[in-house]
Amino acid sequence: MTINNPRDFWIRKGLSNLPHLREIGEQVNRKLLEVEHVSHSCVLTQSALDRLQQPTVVAGQRVSALRFGDPRVMAVLQALTGFTHLPHGFRNHDVRPHVEALLGRPYSTAQMTYDLRRLRLKGLIHRIPNTHRYTATSYGLKVAFFYTKLYVRLLRPNWPALLSEDDPFPRTLRDALDVLEREIQKLHEQAAFAA
Repeated sequence: MTINNPRDFWIRKGLSNLPHLREIGEQVNRKLLEVEHVSHSCVLTQSALDRLQQPTVVAGQRVSALRFGDPRVMAVLQALTGFTHLPHGFRNHDVRPHVEALLGRPYSTAQMTYDLRRLRLKGLIHRIPNTHRYTATSYGLKVAFFYTKLYVRLLRPNWPALLSEDDPFPRTLRDALDVLEREIQKLHEQAAFAA
């Protein structure tokens, strides 16, 4: 890791601060290696999935489920993957705009606070003591990558195949139209190839 400007880490320039900058660089490299390792092997057991999918009670507090496929849960976990590399963690107002953009609708600070509480009590993130900053746990990284990869790579692209077809055309006519569409596509490809 190269640090070009120590002020990016709220440290003054000077050789006396070099050991502290080196420590920050090592911390960032460790976190990067952890994220890379977890992102490549993010498999969850059935019991881990069950714990996430069911409401639980942690330290006397009821924690609602993190249901796979729920747009809000998916947006929060997908946004979380973008903040795993930060050495000082992330705050509510850092993540909220990203979740709002992924949802495509308004998402309040109170909703973000509620979701961060759920993630913390489920063990996916932890709060840095005496701050309002959070970091993802290794388990949290695994869950976030698993949910996100499964949703983005498998479920979302194949969702139309799972829905019932409400096609106004009779099946024989639809098959004929599909054949026609494939033939037109072939003609376009041949014309593009010839040009």
